[in-house]
Amino acid sequence: MAEQLTTLGLKLPSDPRWVNIAQMNLADILIDHAWCEQKAASSCISLIIKYPDKSRLVEVMTPVVTEEWGHFQRVLKEMKKRNIALGKARKDEYVAALSRGLKKGGSREELLMEDVLFCALIEARSAERFKLLSEQIAEESLKKFYHELMISEAGHYKNFVELAEYYNPKEKVRLRWEEMLRQEAEIMQNLEVRADRFH
Repeated sequence: MAEQLTTLGLKLPSDPRWVNIAQMNLADILIDHAWCEQKAASSCISLIIKYPDKSRLVEVMTPVVTEEWGHFQRVLKEMKKRNIALGKARKDEYVAALSRGLKKGGSREELLMEDVLFCALIEARSAERFKLLSEQIAEESLKKFYHELMISEAGHYKNFVELAEYYNPKEKVRLRWEEMLRQEAEIMQNLEVRADRFH
């Protein structure tokens, strides 16, 4: 786990209770996971709409939209196997807490950095949790499913960090990323471990 955290930049591992709770509440986790994938696809589309003049961003985000929507479809397929209805989206307290730490001012490029590093944090934490599920969940088909998603989300995390560095000085990105990672660790430490939440 330490190696995985280093690769993703995360400073605090998920509470070990989370994966145990997730296994016992698989329907709730799948529902929340489905909505997380839908929101990820929507976020990438929003970035393209917000920064249509940033050709590199549009080029990188377009296939990510397709992949995230594909993940949404794959989670729905797993739910259908188990006769689980999608239900309503739930408030993501983790994402809400992260968003409160974003800086609002600055240049257009600095705002872009905030937006893509925010997405990078979510992808990194998702990849870490997919890794936990792929290693510990009992069902073999879900082990494979979450392993594949872990690889994909880790790739998306790198996409977002690279975009931040493409449009801003690397040292500025590194400093801001470290600051955001510390904030994320504090959020994770204080967040309630819930049976019906993926994050």
